[in-house]
Amino acid sequence: MSDVNCDSWSLRAEQRWQFEPCGDSCIVVEFATVFSAQANRRAVAFSATLHDLLARGLLSGVTDVIPAMVSVGVHYSPDMFAVLYPELLPYDAVAEVLKDALTQQQNLPRITPKRFEIPVCYEGDYAPDLLAIANACDMTPGEVIAAHSGQWVDVLMVGFAPGHPYIGMHAPALKLGRRAVPRTLVKRGSVGLANCQSVIYPADLPGGWNIVGRTPLPMFSPANQPPCLLSSGDQVRFVPITAGEFEQLAVEQR
Repeated sequence: MSDVNCDSWSLRAEQRWQFEPCGDSCIVVEFATVFSAQANRRAVAFSATLHDLLARGLLSGVTDVIPAMVSVGVHYSPDMFAVLYPELLPYDAVAEVLKDALTQQQNLPRITPKRFEIPVCYEGDYAPDLLAIANACDMTPGEVIAAHSGQWVDVLMVGFAPGHPYIGMHAPALKLGRRAVPRTLVKRGSVGLANCQSVIYPADLPGGWNIVGRTPLPMFSPANQPPCLLSSGDQVRFVPITAGEFEQLAVEQR
């Protein structure tokens, strides 16, 4: 779901959610069949509700909750659900528990998102694809930077690698595909742009996104709690900084 078309904002009005099995110990709650900001926020909110119930010990048998773009994966122990609900198959029992949680979640107020300002250097070697992005979008480099950093955008999900956020949606002016030839190495902190979304590489990784800049902030630190800087449902605003400011902040992060 990461390759989202900038124009794919539709959500079937009659579709509230549906369950899909994923192996013998996971059920996926889908809020849409195509991406929309509304469906993403519903998935994020439901994931938060389930994590809260787990923290309070109210979801016995559920082992993990994984939010994605417009769905939430719920991992569970079939053996435990067979004991807790002997009259039902484990999958059906989990579905009933999730239906109750979905009904309760609809009556809860929306959680105010956490906001993070992410410093980004859009200069020189920190932004190797800036000119190509500008040409593809029929903009100047300055206009690309202004569009990329000009608004608060949602953290849609975290995946692909630990601490690797998908962020969007940007203005339709920033609509371009990924690079035709992926790089075998993208440096940690690089900010990639494609399909009106951004990603931030938490480590040195291969990747095919257009690199518009780089941040000195670590996205993933195992020693921190939580280890990931960003989570689904957070909001981000990119703040342009100079190369000198990047180096100074990089030293402070060590």
